[in-house]
Amino acid sequence: MSDSLTIAAISTPIGPGAIGIVRVSGPRAKEVAEAVFRPAKSKFPLKSHQLVLGHIIDPRTGRILDQVLCCRMAAPATYTREDMIEIHAHGGPVALRRVLEVVLAAGAELAAPGEFTRRAFMAGRIDLSQAEAVAELIEARSRAEAELAAVQLAGGLKDRVEAMRKTLIDILAHIEVAIDFPEDEAEILDGPCFARRVEDEVLEPVKKLLDDYESGRVYREGLAVAIVGRPNVGKSSLLNAILKREKAIVAPLPGTTRDEIEAEALICGLNMTLIDTAGLASVAADVVEAEGQRRAAVRLESSDLALVVMDGSMAAADEDRRILEAAPKGRAVLVRNKVDLGPGFEIPGDMILTAGGAPVDVSALTGQGLDDLRRCIFDAVTGGAHRSMSAVPELVPNVRHRRALEAARPDLARVVDGFRKGLAPELLALEIQAALERLGTITGRTTPEDVLDTIFSSFCLGK
Repeated sequence: MSDSLTIAAISTPIGPGAIGIVRVSGPRAKEVAEAVFRPAKSKFPLKSHQLVLGHIIDPRTGRILDQVLCCRMAAPATYTREDMIEIHAHGGPVALRRVLEVVLAAGAELAAPGEFTRRAFMAGRIDLSQAEAVAELIEARSRAEAELAAVQLAGGLKDRVEAMRKTLIDILAHIEVAIDFPEDEAEILDGPCFARRVEDEVLEPVKKLLDDYESGRVYREGLAVAIVGRPNVGKSSLLNAILKREKAIVAPLPGTTRDEIEAEALICGLNMTLIDTAGLASVAADVVEAEGQRRAAVRLESSDLALVVMDGSMAAADEDRRILEAAPKGRAVLVRNKVDLGPGFEIPGDMILTAGGAPVDVSALTGQGLDDLRRCIFDAVTGGAHRSMSAVPELVPNVRHRRALEAARPDLARVVDGFRKGLAPELLALEIQAALERLGTITGRTTPEDVLDTIFSSFCLGK
């Protein structure tokens, strides 16, 4: 990627639509616009940050391709801090591709995925955490994910990290002075005072962000919910009932589901991946069923939550008990399906204790109890604490941020301990520099090039 190139791409989803946007950025953006755009009334040069009606033409033939609105945005008051052009054309895929084709013919290069945002980052328009938030906001599958991304895009995480870095840099400056003037070290370095500052202004905020990650990651990342149980207890029917569509094949014969079936669902504002698994039985009929059962057992252990489904029209079997006991403690919800067939049988007390609560009675056939099940799933994964979006942590770091924070925490703990024990200033400086390096990777100050490549390559074209 070279910032000397002028880049272009379609910035809106490809498909029929009223409006689609072709975006251009770079030193030749103004030239490109003058080559392909003919204003209806205005004259060149176009005024900055104004939409102008006109036509896109093919300069090679003079043929009109579309009637558009064109907006020139002069640097540095743009997303990339370069000269930019946005062409608002009709949104059909063919129309947009024809516009992009003449833009490229006029001297622009096709942008790489995420290249506009990468240029914004390299120009200091946004930091790396904000760049990531752009992609997360685009990809948000729930309101919670969108709101968390919006806070991060507004600079919420950047501001916290920069405040911590400012404290460490200030303390590091005092340490450097103490190293240069060792005779005044005792006056310059107030160990207990600096220990409190690092603890209160840096270490505790790091711990708070890590706690918020643990309590709020389900809102950012979603979670996997495995539907497990004996054959023919209605697992696939339950999946279809929750989704309100026929995703899984349902038949009265046991063993219908041989492989995992995954589907996305929004439950109480949380994005979840529901996984319908093969029935778990003592004996498999063949090698295919055995492999399906093996995968189901793995899902039972690895998923964020397991819905252990029982047939409510019959007494609990030993296999029901074994499946429930195999589920990770605190991550299972006992579901008694087929309650429409009658009052059913009581669940043994030991199974209720193992599940950590009474079963949820549902009928996948009639829909009875499904709302209760959704609320139970929500409470199980949030601890019942987050009844509304107002209870969600305001800022939830992503996995990359969490790793950086976890790496910085022991450095900071050693700094606090070192100040209290009178550690040599040279050693304290090394620990603070290490913490600064790790925190800097969050905002992109010290992030390696290959990590940047990975982050921006995950973006869509045109962003």
